[in-house]
Amino acid sequence: MKRWKIFLLSLTSLSLLSSALVACSGERPTATQAGSPSGSSGSSSPVKGGRLVYGLSADAAGLNPVTDQFASQSYSMVGTIVEPLVSVDASGAWKPYLAQSLTPNSKNDEWTIKVRSGIAFSDGTPLNGEAVKANLEAQKASPLTSSIFVPVDSFELVDPMTVKVKLKQPWVAFPYYLAAQIGMVLAPASLADPKAASRKPIGTGPFTLKEYVPDSRMIVTRNPAYWRKGLPYLDEIEFRILPDSQTRAQTLEAGGLDAMGTSRDEDVTKFGGLSDAYSVHRAEGMAVPEYMFLLNTAVAPLDDLRVRRALAHATDRKTVISTLRSGLTEEADGPWSKDSPWYAPGGTYPAYDLAKATALIKEVEAEKGPVSFELLSTPDPNTMQGVELAQAMWRKAGVDVTIKQADQADLINRAVTGNYSATVWTQFSSPDPDGEYIWMHQNYAQPIGSVALNFTRLKDAQLSNAFDSGRSNPQTEARKEAYAVVQQRLRELVPFVFIDHLNVGAIVAKTKVRGIGEQLLPDGEKGLPLTGSPIPYHPFSQIWVDQQ
Repeated sequence: MKRWKIFLLSLTSLSLLSSALVACSGERPTATQAGSPSGSSGSSSPVKGGRLVYGLSADAAGLNPVTDQFASQSYSMVGTIVEPLVSVDASGAWKPYLAQSLTPNSKNDEWTIKVRSGIAFSDGTPLNGEAVKANLEAQKASPLTSSIFVPVDSFELVDPMTVKVKLKQPWVAFPYYLAAQIGMVLAPASLADPKAASRKPIGTGPFTLKEYVPDSRMIVTRNPAYWRKGLPYLDEIEFRILPDSQTRAQTLEAGGLDAMGTSRDEDVTKFGGLSDAYSVHRAEGMAVPEYMFLLNTAVAPLDDLRVRRALAHATDRKTVISTLRSGLTEEADGPWSKDSPWYAPGGTYPAYDLAKATALIKEVEAEKGPVSFELLSTPDPNTMQGVELAQAMWRKAGVDVTIKQADQADLINRAVTGNYSATVWTQFSSPDPDGEYIWMHQNYAQPIGSVALNFTRLKDAQLSNAFDSGRSNPQTEARKEAYAVVQQRLRELVPFVFIDHLNVGAIVAKTKVRGIGEQLLPDGEKGLPLTGSPIPYHPFSQIWVDQQ
């Protein structure tokens, strides 16, 4: 069986992170709906007590949402302790969580956040408007997250339980941002001691920290004073850090884990075929990111649209999916999949056509000389297989592609500062299209050498104006029209060579582990089952272990 391990750089929930995706050839498993496990047995009603051992692919960079970069594993760990103001329901709509309500004014340039009463942090400090205001101000001042708050003018404490957010412009999707890292609320004691919060944060969550050994394990225990009555069900969760995906799967089989996150399609295939013993849960829709090649449009030769279109024409996406993805994924021609309500068909995304690709490269060569550039990769041998596949496809069109190896930290830094030509990438799993604003708007495209969140450095007025329209217009149909323009411009300008929608990330659990992806929000709505990439994450307050 041929394996292809792809290094992916994922920008989940508005912060930089890195992860790995593994895929191989093999039989295609039956797709399991998120929140609908492929196997179940025993009691149907939740029972209290028990301990869960959960395998993660990597440790968190730190546990402080104000100062530390968050990845999927960060949310799995920190989310047991620190909760957000907002959540997302199963339909993808935002819903209040620690907030009781979020109300815009008529222009959508002010949002009033009313804090839910009767909640306390695990150290006994009450949650109130002052604490929420202090957290939002800390996020706005943080070098890590301050760029998200550029549209925010000020925060005002209206009364002890109410905070008004004044904006410089209308922002209809603002609450979605408070469902992620920047909306997580720390206790005042943690805000006052950021270094301590990176190792032992204090929040309102269902669990409190018992032990944390970096790069090894984190153990949390039930918060007896948790504000959601009857929750959590579990007494204790141990997160074990097992970076090697094969070791993680073997540990689950051997009984050392009760559940794990994975991005290997062989795990989905194998454990999905053992439904009497395991359940498999996969993300869907807007929660699924896109795999692509990120192109730097500010440097030659990728500043030439003809070269970018040639790369897309030379990329055989069907072959990638059929031979290296086990047929699990669907082709992508933009940041949103066809099952998303925001997807717009049409446009001019370059279909696979090697003859067209070759003709475009010859045209550029006649004017400017040979076309060559560097493609970034990590040194991992399996990662190199995927990068070499792209190299081979593009070379067939006449492009001289050389591969440059870099470690993860260096590769990320090069993307942020524009010191690259092309690299593999995965992104775009926000529940609302506005979540991609900072990654593509021309205001976030800085000169080479400067830190920029628009990594492709693409500056296009039509695309940026469409993002502005989608951000400011409260009418759904008007927003859909705006994001249709976004997709059209991306297909025409090709700052990304899109490959597929990465729905191979999954949570695999023994059938005794129940409630993954089945959580209810405080006001009774069903929550979004799974989100994040390339391995999804989920809440833990309503997970329980069948004792039978």
